[in-house]
Amino acid sequence: MTFDHDHQLCLDKLQWATRQLEVNISDTDLSKIAELIVQTMTGKWRYFHTPDHIFEVGGSANAIEVLAALFHDLVYVQVDQSVNFNLTFYIAPFVRERRDHLYIREGDDLPDDPFFELVRQAFAFTPGQQLSPFAGQNEFLSALVCAKVLEPFLSESLILKIVACIEATIPFRPVKEGLTPAEHLYNRIAAINTERNLGIEEEELVRSVQRAVRMANRDVGSFANPSSARFLDNTWSLLPETNHNLENPSSYTVNEYRIALQKMEGFMHFLTPELVFQEFKQEPKQAFYDNLLTRAGRNIEIARLYLGTKLLTMAVLEALSRRFGRDIPLSTIMGEMNPMGLQIEKLEDFLPEMPQQVSFELPLEREVLELLEKGRFSDSPYDIKNSPLSTMMVKIMGFDHIRELLGPSKAFFKDELDGEAFLTACDSKVVDIITESLSKLFDTRKAALMQTPAPV
Repeated sequence: MTFDHDHQLCLDKLQWATRQLEVNISDTDLSKIAELIVQTMTGKWRYFHTPDHIFEVGGSANAIEVLAALFHDLVYVQVDQSVNFNLTFYIAPFVRERRDHLYIREGDDLPDDPFFELVRQAFAFTPGQQLSPFAGQNEFLSALVCAKVLEPFLSESLILKIVACIEATIPFRPVKEGLTPAEHLYNRIAAINTERNLGIEEEELVRSVQRAVRMANRDVGSFANPSSARFLDNTWSLLPETNHNLENPSSYTVNEYRIALQKMEGFMHFLTPELVFQEFKQEPKQAFYDNLLTRAGRNIEIARLYLGTKLLTMAVLEALSRRFGRDIPLSTIMGEMNPMGLQIEKLEDFLPEMPQQVSFELPLEREVLELLEKGRFSDSPYDIKNSPLSTMMVKIMGFDHIRELLGPSKAFFKDELDGEAFLTACDSKVVDIITESLSKLFDTRKAALMQTPAPV
């Protein structure tokens, strides 16, 4: 039922966009394109990059943006663990795989294809180049599929404008050689326009990059969400896309969950608002752009502290769990998520009521404490939305102490500090409370195991 619903929505958008552009494509052909898109976007590991995401990114006002958004996340190798089989028809003539890496074919192995060349030049990629998932691989391959799918129906100039929108969604790129990514994109599509005599006027070239920037900013729009709880929801939707062991909440280990958090925490420390949102010739307007940067900066700071706190919590649990094994499921330590509502004890049930022992002067710290205590906006399939253990630790230790312990915790993760030495460096009261609570949780399991069966 969900596939049929998404397919119809995708078909509706394709029909609307092509009519706006006065492109003649039959409903049968559009339905096939919609099926290709939706089947790919509903793959097993898609939690965030789903049909809902592409519908949102495209908006509803501009046909080129709508079409570009429908195609822009088709290929996501590190999420899907491969290129979807149905897409290989469009990609294989131009790209090969060698030792788990994808390469553009060498020049003498490439077919003479003007639409491939258009995409390659728009991305400034070269024959023989190794593609990187962190430097435009997915966007390039998605744009290539888009160009080849639409080639029978759209002009080169229209496909160039759509491809430009997809190129702009390569995220988190700094200024290079004194130019922003959008300025580089403008130079490339202007050169393509001249070389191919496409006849796109200067004003329309500028509008093409403005459209691309507008769509790219919607693609990362969650960074500017006024609600930090909703922003963190999106972050938690991204985690299982590249940490597939999180799919089963009863079996992923303490170590696996910690690694997922650690990667995201490191990523947040790499980010700046200027890497998230783009601007090109007053798109968006300066006041709106400044507001995007301000809100993104705030959400990034909140995420850094929130993730750092949860990471320290996992460090304590991982160090304690190593006393009886290195691959302990997190549910063994914390208790089952228990979606069926059964009477199953969890670690949080044995934590003492803890009054706040430190004060928080910074509004950001108070907000992070509230997020830990009350939770993100919604539960996720693999994790609860609030963090009782982290909340207790913050109330006892305060955020300054937590920040100080992140260094030793990362040394512990790299085996530069053993678990017992790390626990010694931690707040002894916190370690004692968690140890005692774990002991009580395990006692209840022992009692359940040892109970006498009722007579038959």
